[in-house]
Amino acid sequence: MTDLPANSANFSALILTLNEERDLPRCLASLAGCDDIVLLDSGSTDQTKALARAAGARVFERVFDNFATQRNHAQRTITFRHRWVFHLDADEQFTPELFAACQEAAGRSDVDGFFVAPKMLWTGRWIPHCTDFPAWQARFVRAPEFEFIEVGHGQREAPHMRIERLHASYLHDLSSGGDEEWLTRHRRYARAEAEHLVAHGLALPWGDLFHRDPLRRRRALKRLSYFLPARPALRFIYQYVLRGGFLDGRPGLHYCRLLARYEAFTVQELANVRAANP
Repeated sequence: MTDLPANSANFSALILTLNEERDLPRCLASLAGCDDIVLLDSGSTDQTKALARAAGARVFERVFDNFATQRNHAQRTITFRHRWVFHLDADEQFTPELFAACQEAAGRSDVDGFFVAPKMLWTGRWIPHCTDFPAWQARFVRAPEFEFIEVGHGQREAPHMRIERLHASYLHDLSSGGDEEWLTRHRRYARAEAEHLVAHGLALPWGDLFHRDPLRRRRALKRLSYFLPARPALRFIYQYVLRGGFLDGRPGLHYCRLLARYEAFTVQELANVRAANP
């Protein structure tokens, strides 16, 4: 990957960590030029914190409850060197194009944050079709004003946030821990998704299925998927055939198979949660 600009950034970076010694060095190296890297750690017992400090990052600690609360806590209690903060995970990496886009966007005061679409990699290959690129996520935000809300296993921007898009991407290595780690993590995600659905009801926002905003359409389609039968098979057909996952080669086929297994986890967990909450 091309080296990042040598000049210092005008934005900070926040990384949430828990035992990330395998992936963190690449993440930190990709942030060369950022003069304020902050870790909010959830109790790592490996070398995560030592690696971060050796790279010049500041390290804070907080017991993890959920992603939204963790990110909001960091923004409201940590004094960042810069007003704008990029939220990056340890298995993700910055790119020179994104660095330049953030440098420019950090001069804005008329928005609260920006969506950024990750380029997701499997065994070193970008797999855009079976990961629905661009899948926009709120990542570059103004602290402390920006607010995240928890949705399922992740977070989303609060509805009142003023948010636009950056047309540069970060890299997300989906395969760094191999199949077993991916499946273990997504079984947890399936449980969180099921609990969120049952807690907030399964009503479908029909209007969003035809909304002009593709992000709202994508979120509505995801919700619709919970009502469909044979979801694992349908997810495979959707990602591999309809979304063109076959164009991503063998990594695409492999990843689509994993997505089908994730859907099976979700079906099982949704049944478990419903049974526990009649």
